[in-house]
Parts: sequence; structure tokens; C-alpha cells
Amino acid sequence: MSITTRAAVVESGGAPFTLSDVQLDEPGPHEAVVRMVATGLCHTDLGVASGGLPFPLPGVLGHEGAGVVEAVGSDVTGLAPGDHVVLSFTSCGDCRNCRGGHPAYCATWLPLNLIGGRRADGSSTISRDGEPLGGHFFGQSSFAERALVDERSLVKVDPDVPLESIAPLGCGVQTGVGAVWNVLKPTTGSAVVVLGAGAVGLSAVMAAALTPATTIVAVDRVAERLSLAKELGATHTVNASQTDLAEALAEITGGQGADGVVETTGNVAVLRQGVDALAARGTLVVVGAPPFGTEVALDVNGMLGGKQVVGLTLGDAETQTFIPALVRLVKEGRLPLHRLISTYPFADIDQAVRDMGAGKAIKPVLTF
Repeated sequence: MSITTRAAVVESGGAPFTLSDVQLDEPGPHEAVVRMVATGLCHTDLGVASGGLPFPLPGVLGHEGAGVVEAVGSDVTGLAPGDHVVLSFTSCGDCRNCRGGHPAYCATWLPLNLIGGRRADGSSTISRDGEPLGGHFFGQSSFAERALVDERSLVKVDPDVPLESIAPLGCGVQTGVGAVWNVLKPTTGSAVVVLGAGAVGLSAVMAAALTPATTIVAVDRVAERLSLAKELGATHTVNASQTDLAEALAEITGGQGADGVVETTGNVAVLRQGVDALAARGTLVVVGAPPFGTEVALDVNGMLGGKQVVGLTLGDAETQTFIPALVRLVKEGRLPLHRLISTYPFADIDQAVRDMGAGKAIKPVLTF
């Protein structure tokens, strides 16, 4: 029997979120029904809602959910009603990358998570008045009071940690943390530069502060965010609206350049500056996503000193081990994620969108 729930529906590209009653399909063998407690709002949600990606609309987005399991499918293992879960991306579990511990690079990642709007078999998870809606967003579509969630999107977490404090772990936070821990892997004395002090960038700053890196530079154009970055572990900040970035980074690194750079802005001019600021054998991680088809020019000879440019999806994280580790760090106060979060009632989702767009909220979290 289907379940009726309230969801925030995007009717068409560029339309606002509107609350509407929708019906969830019965959970399949590898799915669960989750009562949502909180869900983060991410720029990816806004990009899809604007019509920037070919996700089927009308549809239900949301991909940083956290809640309590209400029912599980017949073949779900390791989870039971009452368990607290953080929701993240889904994956097939069978391709080479999934089996190799890199599910963020699943062979079917795009249709399963970002643009398909359906289960892998083409069936719909959400409908309204008998008409299918776009759903299954990151295997969850968590902008709803209840969500039908793919088993591989579910991560069981410590029930003693408030769910509204850890909802963003499923996407933005694990992306920023994973860029540092899983790709850059700073060694003793490393210099790490984070371009952009939004939710992903500040997560990278917090992650770098938990490594042997001794120089951590946050770059942004908003003074308040740079002040927060300093409080979260940045040793230096650069206001790119007031200072020449290349000169500032050269001075901070003693002319050696950065060992690692995390680029979160999606601005290709900033990306190029980051590459140029790398030390020999340094690595830049591309996290920010400009529109599809965007290209960037690089100085080929400048790359010959062993520089690397690495693209990244969702921190290259294996969620079942990575997210519980982050939850523990939040619980112990070593990952002060609460400094990024502003909470909003679910009904105020459009206000949260406006505040995020205006830079008033770094990481809006909707509560139910």
C-alpha cells in the first residue's frame, strides 16, 4: 500500500518549491521508508530546481537527509525500524568502482542519483494523483516528511547525536572532508589552500585542521566567512576582493606554492589561479561544478613539475565507514559542524533558499 506524505515539489525549472501531498510507492526488497527529521539544502538541489540539469520535473529533490527508519524491505540487512540514519548517495554495488571501494564513481552514478528520477528498473518511487513525479534523487528525495530510500543510500548512525546536527554529512561535508583526507592526504608541514569558504570549503578547512598540515589558507570574498574559517582552523585567510591571490599565496607559502588546493567555487578563472599556485608535485582537487561543457585553459609547461589536477565526486567516500567516523567527530566536538548550520522549519524551504542565495546561510538545514 502506498504512503501519502507532504513533500516540497518543484513543478518546472525555475519554479519555487511548493508543498504538496504525494504518494510513495511500496518499499522494494532493497528499500526503506524513513521518517525525516532533518535535511540539508545544497547548491546541487538549487541547480536542478533551476532547470540546469535534465532531471524530470515536476519532482522531489533533497539529498542530505537524516531520519528514523519506519519500515524496511524484505532483503534489507543491518537496519531495522527505529534506527537513526543519515542518507547519502546510492550506487549499484556491482561495478568495478563499487567493488573497489569507490562507489562515488559507480558506472551508473548519474542516472541513479542526479538525472534519472527513477529506480534503476525505470519504475517511479513518487507519484501525485496517479501521475509519476521525478524522484529517487540520490536514492532518497528527502525534501519530504517521509522518504522511500535505496538501501545503499542508508547509513546507520549513533542515535545519541541529534540528526539535525549531522544531516549535511551525506553530501557537502563529506565532499569537503574527503577532498582533504582521501585525495590530498596532507603530510607533516603541508600547505593546503581552500578556494571558497562555503559549506564544502569550510568542511575542507576543518578536515585540514585535523591533519599534519601546518599552513591552511582559506580564500573567499566575504569577510565574515573568512573570520569563521579562521575560527575553524585556517592559519591564514585571503580576501580575494581586496588582495591579489597569486601574490598573497606566494607570500604565505614562502614562494614554494601550495602542496594541495581544494577548488570549491566552480569558477574556472579561480581554478586556473589555483593550479598556478601549486608547488611542484602539488595537487588541485576540483570540487566546484560549473555548467556542463565548461572548459579551462592550463599552462602545459607549468604542469610539467609534477602538478596534478584531480576531479572529485562526494569526497570519493565509502559512506558506510566514512559517515559514522564523521558523526563521531561531530559528537566529540572535533568537527564543529554546528558553526555552519542554520535551521529552518520545512515549510520555510523557500526562505532557506533565499538566504542561501544571498549568502546569509552557509548550510541551511530543514527540520520536520
